[in-house]
Amino acid sequence: MAERQTFSRLTLTAMVVGSMVGAGIFSLPARFGAATGPFGAIVAWIIAGGGMLMLAFVFQSLAVRKPEINAGIFAYAKEGFGNYLGFAAAFGFWIGTCLGNVTYFVLIKSTLGAFFPVFGDGNTPQAIIVSSIILWSFHFMILRGIKEAAFINTVVTIAKILPIFVFIAFMAFAFDYELFAASFWGGGNYSGSEVFDQVRSTMLVTVFVFIGIEGASVYSRYAKRREDVGWATVMGFIGVLCLLVLVTLLPYGVLLRPELAELRQPSMAGALEAVVGSWGLKFVSAGLIVSVLGAYLAWSLLAAEVLYSAAKYGLVPKTFAHENKHQVPSTALWITNIVVQCFLIVTIFSQYAFDLSLEMTSALTLIPYLLVAGYALKLVLTRETYAPGSKDWGRDMTWAAIAVVYTVFMLLSGGLKHLVLACILLAPGTLMFILARREQGQTVFRPRELGLLGVFVVGAAAGIYGLATGMITI
Repeated sequence: MAERQTFSRLTLTAMVVGSMVGAGIFSLPARFGAATGPFGAIVAWIIAGGGMLMLAFVFQSLAVRKPEINAGIFAYAKEGFGNYLGFAAAFGFWIGTCLGNVTYFVLIKSTLGAFFPVFGDGNTPQAIIVSSIILWSFHFMILRGIKEAAFINTVVTIAKILPIFVFIAFMAFAFDYELFAASFWGGGNYSGSEVFDQVRSTMLVTVFVFIGIEGASVYSRYAKRREDVGWATVMGFIGVLCLLVLVTLLPYGVLLRPELAELRQPSMAGALEAVVGSWGLKFVSAGLIVSVLGAYLAWSLLAAEVLYSAAKYGLVPKTFAHENKHQVPSTALWITNIVVQCFLIVTIFSQYAFDLSLEMTSALTLIPYLLVAGYALKLVLTRETYAPGSKDWGRDMTWAAIAVVYTVFMLLSGGLKHLVLACILLAPGTLMFILARREQGQTVFRPRELGLLGVFVVGAAAGIYGLATGMITI
């Protein structure tokens, strides 16, 4: 029997950083410039950073308190709230990851579109063809072995941080306090009283750039030591948060807010070009392609691992638990990349393919995040795993409660549109759960689970009606 693969603390940390640092960070200057000024950006990162830090602490705590749960994000939902919500967490995270991979391809081709107009904004037929070639090239590489792919991810993670550091250094050197102050409240007619609306419009963006925080948790079954999972999650998060804040705030000292808002994506490239000239555009564009390809590799691994683990837990048909001779969940990888391919084709019909994919990824991933935080809160309230008088109880209560409030707030801030669009995917996706339960000869739904299915079906119907009537646009 083949020796079981294990990941070191450094590799697990690289999985977190590699998953989080991808397309999102390169789009921040224009995304924030279109929404708010420096003050609103600071408030947004305090909310997002604080909330996600609490979520990181939740993952850290659960990794130690529930060492027998080795599949991370969806397994906690199943343990705490039953099979169907466990499935919803697994499916939501998986399908959101598939959409996240689409954003990577769209942004790569949009970046190349600045040099080769045939790629447009990343959703032309030519862009889809080239993206498909990259998709299946990575697919067959991953099939050769997860450990090899994880090593490549570690190397790429180190390489893609370099252009971000160069960007931060030049932005800091060229920083003009007067420009920064002119945009502080948003610029123009904006004022402090409108900060809430400004911040609200950035919420799904901040969620997107933090997705991947669960990277070490998903791969907990490969960890040499359980405590490495929590350490990698928290340290990876803190490092990435520092980069995100600097990349967001420093450009306000180089360009006025309206100029930032008009930058073509990847807007980091345009901001650096304004300081150093055309080589800055090319340098950041090259860095983005390396970064995005590395993040795509990490997310492909995450998506296949989640579907594989969900099959092991009996939440989807057992065929998805098949591994090839290299210990790669090959069936899960195949279905994942087929779905990504389908989403890529659909982007041809979306005018704002990148923004839609980004926001849908955020909304779908918030569902399992909420369930994980809810499970941590349940453990605290029932005092399960806590000895009488435990000093950890109050601390964990604070972490879990804030994480729950944060994820609910983010879901509501995203708006009803993304929730009903998520239902369009979740409702038919339930067929996988039904097949798995029948495969095991188990009762498919409990009464409360039927009610939840009804909510998904109604939401899906509302979403389809909204698309058909033009009330919802993609």
